[in-house]
Amino acid sequence: MPAKKSSKKKLNSAEQRDLDTKIQFVEGLVRRDPDYVDALQLLGDHYTQRGRFTEGLHVDERLAQLEPANPLVFYNLACSYSLTDEFDRAFRALNQAIELGYRDFAWLAKDPDMKKLRAQPAFQELKEKIRELKKK
Repeated sequence: MPAKKSSKKKLNSAEQRDLDTKIQFVEGLVRRDPDYVDALQLLGDHYTQRGRFTEGLHVDERLAQLEPANPLVFYNLACSYSLTDEFDRAFRALNQAIELGYRDFAWLAKDPDMKKLRAQPAFQELKEKIRELKKK
């Protein structure tokens, strides 16, 4: 599962309509099968792209229940918490992602969805943990 698409790209009106259509379609799939992981992943990505961060967060929380050993699920959950200014939860989710094996630290350093989290003082501690992991 790739990392969630960044929320920062500005969409024109045609792209917004197209994305809204995709969201409606995938919402229908999820209504029929609330445990459909692939559809939930798409829906969370689409919500984030559309700027619907709270809805994306709810999807990512559901995915964390369904996929408790998936590091990318927890990385995306950390992104959603960062986008909704829930920094303590974002750090917990990101630590969980790292414990589960997330290692794309280059993307973490530039991911626009994590910008607010990187600005938090506690991120310095996490950077030290990452440095130690890179040494191993």
